[in-house]
Amino acid sequence: MAELISEPITPTAGTSDTAAMGRGEPGLPSGFTWKERELSVAEVISVWKHSSREGARAGGDVYLRRHYYKLRMSDDSVWTVYFVRQTPKSGNPKRRWFLYTIE
Repeated sequence: MAELISEPITPTAGTSDTAAMGRGEPGLPSGFTWKERELSVAEVISVWKHSSREGARAGGDVYLRRHYYKLRMSDDSVWTVYFVRQTPKSGNPKRRWFLYTIE
């Protein structure tokens, strides 16, 4: 059973997938640090996207909001992480990666 975490995580510096970034996608790093624990991505299990409507001012346009990744980590845990395309106005613009759940 998955445990809901929903906290920011720090990508391992200098390890982002630049090829993905060239396609306009987030550059999934090869590892993350959460609560002073650094783990590597051992396997990408699945990838999906979440879109939603912007609201009345956008005329009902649909925007891509998040990129989700289900990952097997180096300690054999399974993390679901997501990347936010646009941070909230009140949020830290450097916090784009979040740990959603751990199995």
